[in-house]
Amino acid sequence: MPVQCSNCVQRRAVLKRPKTGHSLCKDCFFWAFEEEIHQTIVSAGLFNRGETVAIGASGGKDSTVLAHVMKVLNERYGYGLDLLLLSVDEGITGYRDDSLETVKRNQQQYELPLKIVSYEELYGWTMDAIVKQVGLKNNCTFCGVFRRQALDRGAMMLKVDRICTGHNADDVAETVLMNVLRGDIARLRRCTSISTASDGEGAIPRCKPLKYAYEKEIVLYAYFKKLDYFSTECIYSPNAYRGHARTFLKDLESIRPSSIIDVIHSGETLSIKEGVKMPVQGTCSRCGYISSQALCKSCVLLEGLNRGLPKLGIGKHHRLHGKILAQESLTEQEEKKLKAVDF
Repeated sequence: MPVQCSNCVQRRAVLKRPKTGHSLCKDCFFWAFEEEIHQTIVSAGLFNRGETVAIGASGGKDSTVLAHVMKVLNERYGYGLDLLLLSVDEGITGYRDDSLETVKRNQQQYELPLKIVSYEELYGWTMDAIVKQVGLKNNCTFCGVFRRQALDRGAMMLKVDRICTGHNADDVAETVLMNVLRGDIARLRRCTSISTASDGEGAIPRCKPLKYAYEKEIVLYAYFKKLDYFSTECIYSPNAYRGHARTFLKDLESIRPSSIIDVIHSGETLSIKEGVKMPVQGTCSRCGYISSQALCKSCVLLEGLNRGLPKLGIGKHHRLHGKILAQESLTEQEEKKLKAVDF
């Protein structure tokens, strides 16, 4: 016997919400999904009227749904935002070039301006070239650091007021688990923030409107809306550390669907004991980007690549920052240690 929508009690239900367990028809699901994101935006005060907002667009389900929903809500509730798409081309043949074609189609479908910045133009390296030098063990570290800074640089070129990313509830919960497992108190404290704003040159506020949206519901929304998105996983990500946290979280979700939100709430309510020394945020001596060290992570990683010392930015080598800034040569023992790469 067909199940009726538990909301309107008129139409046939086509899905059971992973987040709440309610059986809903398509229209009621669309409305509930969009309204929850609207409430997230309003309650957190993510935007101010008249702001120019760059939506981080990768062509994947999260950023595609984010762009669609932001356009819908901006028109429905009169946010008064000037929206545009900002994409990063990491230079991954057979992956990013294909996904960028999806982004270009999204640009036409949503009638939003598009800006693409590339690793090659910003750093002189592509991810294909980086992987050839560093191997497949730590490549995601390079990509994550470079992409974050590339988004900021692109946003600065566009003179936007805010960057909007497609991080969903699953992403945030995974990050909480990763930081707990690594004992990274500094990141654990800020990873659950829905909006991050840092002082310093080049620090453009970021926000996550999809913070409380389940990945499964984002997929359902994209499917029933027939949105155009790219669904292939990055060819260099199978060994990413995040994958272990994701597998663990999925196992928890299968037992208790609320686990995702529970982990997020745990991260939000954690407090740091008085007297614990936290990193002091400053600016990079070389590029001016925000950093808690003399050199930002991006500059250290780039220096390692350019010197043929790929492990320079992997692990803790802060004592070498002075030598790097002074353009001094490293000792033979230091170079030997930093050249060793695990493939």
